[in-house]
Amino acid sequence: MAALPLLESRPRIALVRLQGLIVARPAPLAGGLNIASVGPLLERAFGLRRLAAVMLAINSPGGSAAQASLIAGRIRRLAEEKRLPVIACVEDAAASGGYWLACAADEIVADPASILGSIGVISAGFGFHDAIGRLGIERRVHTAGEEKSFLDPFRPEQPRDRERLDELLRTLHEEFKAWVRARRGARLKAPEEVLFSGRFWTGRQAVELGLADRIGDSESEARRRFGERARLIPIGARRAPWPWRLLPGVGAGLGAGAGEALAAAIEERAAWARLGL
Repeated sequence: MAALPLLESRPRIALVRLQGLIVARPAPLAGGLNIASVGPLLERAFGLRRLAAVMLAINSPGGSAAQASLIAGRIRRLAEEKRLPVIACVEDAAASGGYWLACAADEIVADPASILGSIGVISAGFGFHDAIGRLGIERRVHTAGEEKSFLDPFRPEQPRDRERLDELLRTLHEEFKAWVRARRGARLKAPEEVLFSGRFWTGRQAVELGLADRIGDSESEARRRFGERARLIPIGARRAPWPWRLLPGVGAGLGAGAGEALAAAIEERAAWARLGL
């Protein structure tokens, strides 16, 4: 009897979707990216057998620098342990912390109309000291440690607080720049004062500047690299259907997370608005 021909194996590529604001702790119903939520997905993706690569579908306006660093570090550790190439595919945006995540990949492809960059650090807040004065409210604060009330929004901004904040932002910016230099290296094609100014660009412009490698998406990139038979395997957490995610009581007890979810939604909307999206 003639031997049966071996079935041709199809290249398998794990696809991890990194979508949303990068936050220290996801609000109920609002979601968000952090190491606690993304870490298990990455472990599952890199743990699949017979993989050719791992793809990251990135759609994030940024957020927490620390969480972006933790997620990116986990990606690199797993990539090196499993000896797998990682390709980032930028959809709407990989901006600020989202670009930090993209740089964890060995290569970055982007839609021509996507937004990439925003390599900078921002801090924003409000001052309420005039408002509570007009309302006749007296606020009493007692601290042990002269800088414990740093950036208290209920008192006038202090010059030394501003100086300390500027120093903190500069330090975080240096961390971001060092990461981009380490990951993109000689592929960067513009002066650092331009690339690291906090400005962002379209996907096509990002390729010209060396912030991305080429134009594409996950499907086209999988076929280009691994052939027409390449198989994308989505890895992601299940979420409630869209209408149910709007209800304050779903999964959190009636109304338990409504305020936090609303605040998170406003924060994410503001982050996207900074990109004009």
